[in-house]
Amino acid sequence: MKRLWLGAASLLFNIGFYAATTFYSLWGYVDLRRGRADRLILRGRAWARVVIRLLRICCGIEVRVSGLENLPVDGPVLIASTHQSAFDTAVWMLLPRPSYVLKKELLKVPVFGGLMQPSGMIAVDRSAGARAIRDLIRDGQAAAADSRQVVIFPQGTRAGPGEPRVIQPGVAALAGAMGVPVVPVVTDSGAHWGRNSFLKRPGTIHIVIGKPLPAGLARAALVGALDAAWAELEDNMNSAVDKIVYESVSVFDSRTSD
Repeated sequence: MKRLWLGAASLLFNIGFYAATTFYSLWGYVDLRRGRADRLILRGRAWARVVIRLLRICCGIEVRVSGLENLPVDGPVLIASTHQSAFDTAVWMLLPRPSYVLKKELLKVPVFGGLMQPSGMIAVDRSAGARAIRDLIRDGQAAAADSRQVVIFPQGTRAGPGEPRVIQPGVAALAGAMGVPVVPVVTDSGAHWGRNSFLKRPGTIHIVIGKPLPAGLARAALVGALDAAWAELEDNMNSAVDKIVYESVSVFDSRTSD
């Protein structure tokens, strides 16, 4: 009976999720045709708020965030987050001017793929070798100059709770190019929205934001510091909760502004 309820709730969520994705994507294409690419971030933020509300209403999933004081209010920043589920790719759209580092293949996804680059996302061709790093450095410098909040998932792919993780070198190259602090973040989203899982399980998704790592760290030092920060944040995840999100308002509104 419980599994049947979970299935019905997840189906309802997925219907709403894909409907919202289609609606805001089409609205985004209208903005593009009118020469208003600057509005794409607004559409993305509205979409993320709908996703968070749907999770709560349909699936009984709340979102709790701690460490908001560690998120800079103004200027560019590099956010390095663990990555467990598709939820992680939605929630950071609530930032004022987010720019995700994503794989180039996503640009070909129907409906929303064509909006990625016009909205300022950084696409990486993982098959391009050294050229991919050069492009990442160039785009990272442009994002920093444009005061964007760049979000990177240094593992390169989703890894569920307890799965081993490897930090890819791109985060160090990007941090060096941007010349900004790196903010470590961990989440347990995969416990409720699993990788390639249809079912969404009720409970609480935690997002824990750590203290920024200083700019200018060498590659090995940055990777080591990031891995250590992630481990510490995960140890404190269940106790370091200071904000709960019930409604569709931005989880970052208390630390950022439009």
